[in-house]
Amino acid sequence: MALYADLHRHLGGSVVPRILWRYFQRQNIDLAQQFPKYPEFEEFYTRERNTLDEYLELHTLVESTQTDKTLPYFIYRLIRGAYIFENLAYLELRYTPYLRTSEQLTQFERIEQMRTIVEIVGKASQVKEYPMITSQILCMHSRLPYEVNKAIVDLAAEMRDYVCAIDVAGGDAHYAARLDEFVGLYKYARSLGLKTTGHVYETADGCYPELIPYLMRIGHGIQIPLRHPELLKEVAQYQQCLEVCPTTYLKTGTLEDLHELKIVFDRCFEAGVDIAICTDNAGLHNVRLPFEYENLLTQDVIDFKQLQACQDAAFRHAFAWPYGQRPATLLTGLLQNTYSEDREEIVLT
Repeated sequence: MALYADLHRHLGGSVVPRILWRYFQRQNIDLAQQFPKYPEFEEFYTRERNTLDEYLELHTLVESTQTDKTLPYFIYRLIRGAYIFENLAYLELRYTPYLRTSEQLTQFERIEQMRTIVEIVGKASQVKEYPMITSQILCMHSRLPYEVNKAIVDLAAEMRDYVCAIDVAGGDAHYAARLDEFVGLYKYARSLGLKTTGHVYETADGCYPELIPYLMRIGHGIQIPLRHPELLKEVAQYQQCLEVCPTTYLKTGTLEDLHELKIVFDRCFEAGVDIAICTDNAGLHNVRLPFEYENLLTQDVIDFKQLQACQDAAFRHAFAWPYGQRPATLLTGLLQNTYSEDREEIVLT
C-alpha cells in the first residue's frame, strides 16, 4: 500500500463540499437557505475562479464556521477521510488561528484565544481509530496587523507540541507594501528556532527573492522554474523544497492547463530541487492527494520515477515526520528483517 504525506493543506479548504453543505443544513439557517440543494452548492464551491484573490474569498465562507465549538466536528471528518480515502501517514494542517477566534472580542482577547484554538486543533487531530502523524503550521496573514502576526510567531514557538512551522498567507501579491515587515518576522522566527515556509512565487505578482533565504520550504514556488529559473541554483543550495499543488493553479486561473507544470518538474529535477506534491485545498477542489499524483502521471506531466521521487521528498522535507524515510521503506525493511529471522530459525531447527 502506498502511503502519502501532504505538506500543504489548509484547514479552511480541507472540508469536502458534502460535509460543509450538511453542516449548513443542520446548523446554519442562512447558509442552508442560500444553498438548499447540494448539486448547486458543489458547483459553486468547486468551480474555477478567475484570480487567486477571488478564489481565496471562499476561505472566508469556511473560516466563519470553524469556531472553537465546531472545529472538532470538521477535523474529525477531515482526518477520517484523509486516512481512509487518501492513505495519508502524515499531514501538516495550516491555518491562521486568529481567523478562528470570536469577532466579538477585542484584538488582545482574540490573540489570547488563539492558544485555545491551537490546542483544540491539536487534540482533535489525534484520532485513535485513524492513526496518522499530524502537525500544524500557523499562518501569518497579509490582512492582519503586525501585532497579530508577531503573536502568531510567538505562539508557534510556545506550542511546539502542536506546531511545526510558520507560514505567510493571504495572496502573495499583497506582501509588497509590507515586505520588510515579513522579512523581519521570518528573521525573528528563525531566531526562535522555528521552521518556515511561505506562500511565494505562486503567481507572477508574488515573486519576492528577499524572502527566499528565510524559508526552509517554498509554498507553491512554481514561478521560480517558470519565470525565474536563474533562482533554481540558489533554491538547490538552500535545499529547499517546492510545495506544488497542481489543481490549485487551474482553480485560481494561474495556469490554463495542467501540462504547463511539466516545465516546472523538468527544470526542478534537472537543477536538483525537490518537489512535494500537495493538495492545498482538497475540499475546495474535491480532489484528494492520490488523484493529484494520478492526474500528473496520466497527463504525462511526470513519469513513475519522478512520482516516486516526489513521494520520497514529501517525507524527507516534512517538518514533524520523525523517521527520516517514507513508510513504504520502513515497511519493506521490517518485512526483510522478519523474513531473515524466520529463515535463520528454520535452518537452525
